Amino acid sequence: MNNQDETKVETVSKNSFNDQEQEVKTDNMSDQDKNTKEIKIEAKNKNGLGETWPEPIVRVQSLAESNLSTVPDRYIKPPSQRPQTTITNHQPEAAALNIPVIDLDSLFLGNEDDMKKISEACREWGFFQVINHGVKPELMDAARETWKSFFNLPVEDKEVHSNSPRTYEGYGSRLGVEKGAILDWNDYYFLHFRPLPLKDFNKWPSLPSNIREVTDEYGKELVKLGGRLMAILSSNLGLKEEQLQEAFGGDGVGACMRANYYPKCPQPELALGLSPHSDPGGITILLPDEQVTGLQVRHGDTWITVNPHPNAFIVNIGDQVQILSNSKYKSVEHRVTVNSEKERVSLAFFYNPKSDIPIQPMQQLVTSTMPPLYPPMTFDQYRLFIRTQGPRGKSLVESHIPPR
Repeated sequence: MNNQDETKVETVSKNSFNDQEQEVKTDNMSDQDKNTKEIKIEAKNKNGLGETWPEPIVRVQSLAESNLSTVPDRYIKPPSQRPQTTITNHQPEAAALNIPVIDLDSLFLGNEDDMKKISEACREWGFFQVINHGVKPELMDAARETWKSFFNLPVEDKEVHSNSPRTYEGYGSRLGVEKGAILDWNDYYFLHFRPLPLKDFNKWPSLPSNIREVTDEYGKELVKLGGRLMAILSSNLGLKEEQLQEAFGGDGVGACMRANYYPKCPQPELALGLSPHSDPGGITILLPDEQVTGLQVRHGDTWITVNPHPNAFIVNIGDQVQILSNSKYKSVEHRVTVNSEKERVSLAFFYNPKSDIPIQPMQQLVTSTMPPLYPPMTFDQYRLFIRTQGPRGKSLVESHIPPR
């Protein structure tokens, strides 16, 4: 999920939203290789990350549509990271495990079982599914199908939205700027909802014709859901309902979305749609593909494939909530597998702290026996890691725990 991505950027400069502007130039496609789409991106270096990808961009969808029989070397994971390499905890019932399902209506009516279930989910799983969440199933279906239609557009209609490493906003095919890195088997589209000065319809696709309208309505509903979930998480930590939201910046919170497209893969046992990572932000609300599984969550020493509940969202705790909770809540590693028979589309909605305020453990959760585990750090400073390195397990949040 990343963050995931499971894992993108809202803004790097609080002083000038003009820094978010990017100039994109698409080279003519080579007649010698119609299946490899190479994109050159030009822009001025304003934020220190560089304005070009380290190598020509190849669209994974183009590779998949070329009827390859083998996965290119750039997408083959090391043996220890391949999805068929299963780490087991020798519990035969592990295969039957699934992340908890929470009924939000029941929870808001004060159902103690559901309150206990969501608390345990945050502390032990880092993931849960929510039903009766207030978002209409028709809107969920429309959002998913609209983005599926976008990815199935002709390539020239998508390339006009090609992104750069500086903001990631737009149509992309890789995370991180490390040259020669092993890549993931996915394409994506990243866009902003909050703060409002970053919300720019001109940077959203115009095709299919209803995509902006549907995505805007969907985003507004998920911002509301994010606020409701924050109140629940805050209460379960023994805090006032509004405290986590206030720590995120109140009305100044960030919200963005990554539409993920995982094409068919000729050798799914060698590749991953998204490498193991924990999401660097606050909470992620994932609309999964109900027909094609792919999300896997690390639970102890086992990778658990999540079976989506009908009309449910999958919610996961991000690193920023782990930090605010002083590790009472856990952000958990997850990854995405790919499929040789079916493509897969999911929408990851990221509800994040305001980018320029320090995030640190809540004072009420710090005691003499549980001192603060993390130093103050803004979200801008924190997420720079995944923008440069790409998804890399839990190394980001763990690297900020000072030695004792």
